[in-house]
Amino acid sequence: MGTANSTTSASRSKNKLHTKSIQDRILEVIVYVSMILVTVLTLYPFLNVLAISLNDSVDTVRGGITIWPREFTLKNYDLIFTYKGLITGFQNSVLRTVIGTVLGLLSGSMLAFVLARNDFGGRRWISMFLAITMYVSGGMIPGFILMKDLHLINTFAVYVLPGLVSAFNIFVIRSFIDGLPYALQESAKLDGANDFVIYWRVILPLCKPALATVALFLAVGQWNSWFDTYLFNGSNETLTTLQYELMKILQSTTTSATNSQDASNMAERMAQVSPESVKMAITIIVTVPILIVYPFLQKYFVKGMTLGAVKS
Repeated sequence: MGTANSTTSASRSKNKLHTKSIQDRILEVIVYVSMILVTVLTLYPFLNVLAISLNDSVDTVRGGITIWPREFTLKNYDLIFTYKGLITGFQNSVLRTVIGTVLGLLSGSMLAFVLARNDFGGRRWISMFLAITMYVSGGMIPGFILMKDLHLINTFAVYVLPGLVSAFNIFVIRSFIDGLPYALQESAKLDGANDFVIYWRVILPLCKPALATVALFLAVGQWNSWFDTYLFNGSNETLTTLQYELMKILQSTTTSATNSQDASNMAERMAQVSPESVKMAITIIVTVPILIVYPFLQKYFVKGMTLGAVKS
């Protein structure tokens, strides 16, 4: 009798395990299907833009392009890369991105280190002042007047100096520093390190996630910026940027040519392509460099964003 009961209990346990296993499999299928669906929804817009940029312009007007070009061509990219000011603009964009990111990280991390010090008496007032700048600005005209009074018009410095201090970036780095044990700084002081040595050799190496997050913000902002070129350096061809030149190419597809011979030749070439194809090709050109950089910063980016979000 006892043997029969034990056999029955064992069979019931097996049935429960079998039932649980089926439920787990169903859950796994739901999770995998959901992740595949999210991946498709995420990749489809980018693949659609890439397909249109590689498709013949006349055929693109018909519509119906999905993730594969119907009539493959490189004419759209050939038109953009033969534009006269593109090389100069690309060089300036790369230069401003590198310099602006490095200097922005140094200035932002230095100020964040100071504001994270408990022995700094003015940290609350400076933090409040920085927070106000996130919501209130002087506007475009006062900003232009300020740049003019500082003699930054038609200079490369106008791309870098205004973005050295960003309140949001400072708060992200400061939040990360606040989460580090203060005993590290005290022990470094006991070993004879001054504030700069503590900042450079103790704090910065431990702030890689926050620095990577801020570096990505700064790099994307510098790389995509074109309005400051239009506003401050629009008349200086040697200080043009890639995005500003691409913006002018895009405008050439929808506006008439000017009196200059170069503009006339460009307008004739623009007549052979559609604005939609050129727009998509430009989107790919400005996106690819960021996509190349992002995988190297991703592991730090996620951690830095999480810590910056929960700390205050």
